[in-house]
Amino acid sequence: MTTGLTDRGRAKADRHAALLREAARLFADRGFAGVSLEDLGAAVGVTGPAVYRHFPNKQALLGAILVGVSQGLRDGGRDVVDAGGEPVDVLDGLIRFHVDFALASADVIRVQDRELTSLVDAERRAVRRLQREYVELWVAVLSRRYPALSAPEARVRAHACFGLINSTPHSLRAARDTVADADVRGILRAMARASLAA
Repeated sequence: MTTGLTDRGRAKADRHAALLREAARLFADRGFAGVSLEDLGAAVGVTGPAVYRHFPNKQALLGAILVGVSQGLRDGGRDVVDAGGEPVDVLDGLIRFHVDFALASADVIRVQDRELTSLVDAERRAVRRLQREYVELWVAVLSRRYPALSAPEARVRAHACFGLINSTPHSLRAARDTVADADVRGILRAMARASLAA
């Protein structure tokens, strides 16, 4: 939300967000190396050099996408946990949160899978740290939900659940024309619950 900004500030914030969104789409489709600044500018209706008003280079744009999404996941997961409740309800909240993220962010997931090594070292370390913190939120909740699980077992289950959820949105592109989003969400949530309880 861009409330409290001038019209010019709002336009700049909107262009910044559009660059992040379109860069994720282009990087997912063509790979990081296959996208030029001119491609990025054209995708949001500006020249390639105008991208420099928002990001110093293409590398910084990739970093903003991947660090930003990792921070958003960690913070969103914390919000779910901080809301409290019975372990079964908190775990269900995390599942819902992650399914919603995956369905809304298929391009970013593809970029993450393919381009993490293209980040500069500091950004790659930041992404890894944020991801670990997100996983540990799940581990803590899983350990409360299933007390017999060891932390390493809970960690394996969390990673397997992420793999199941994250792989589905970009493998479902054709099917999503015939399967309603609500149905896809329901299927993914049910499968995630079953995988964690197995």
